[in-house]
Amino acid sequence: MDDFAFAPPPFRPDEALMRLKKDLRELGLAEREGRFERRGVAIAKAAVEGSALQAAVVKKPSRSSPEWSAKTLKSGTEVREFVADLKKKLAGWGDRDD
Repeated sequence: MDDFAFAPPPFRPDEALMRLKKDLRELGLAEREGRFERRGVAIAKAAVEGSALQAAVVKKPSRSSPEWSAKTLKSGTEVREFVADLKKKLAGWGDRDD
């Protein structure tokens, strides 16, 4: 029996961060001082840490002191899931939550 399994390409956190930043801008977020904001309210942040990305999204938009929900992203799939989840949250929050 032949085994056609293949290994996914190695995760490159620097490249993944560049792609993540592009995806976040496409969601309408503006990058400022390492954070991504919508109308001046921090929504997400991400940085390379070793061989992974450390990413976080606010639990609820807040101008004063946002509460962050952090994740370690170690694959392209995890980065795409992070963006998809954030897109859903942004749609659910709407304008009234900023």
